[in-house]
Amino acid sequence: MQISEALEWAAPRRTGVLITIRRDGRAQSSDVVYSVNDGDIRISITGDRAKTINMRRDPRAVFHVTDPAAWSYASFDASVKLSPECADPHDSTADELVEIYRDVTGEEHSDWREFRAAMVSERRLVARLTPGSVTGQIH
Repeated sequence: MQISEALEWAAPRRTGVLITIRRDGRAQSSDVVYSVNDGDIRISITGDRAKTINMRRDPRAVFHVTDPAAWSYASFDASVKLSPECADPHDSTADELVEIYRDVTGEEHSDWREFRAAMVSERRLVARLTPGSVTGQIH
């Protein structure tokens, strides 16, 4: 399976499993929402979570998307780049978090000022996963 084909299949779906590597080498998994943009998988995360700490230490991850009803899945082996934490409601991280919100929900937030302030207080940032390979099956 080609990465582009798998990303095209994954793009309209919104939930997946992010798998990162703990300090002792064991896997740590988290259910997340995501968007696909320019060949990357983007996830809104907070600065103090285990997955974030893991990716800061080791920028390798696996991202798994499944559609059990169609007996289909894609498992992306990816490298990760983390944005800076959102420090100002109008910084580039906040802008990207707005894009991810729109991609995931398909709608506008009822109060963007409140949303942007929450991104700062929650210490949100963006994990950008760039797939290097993919395995799976799409039906």
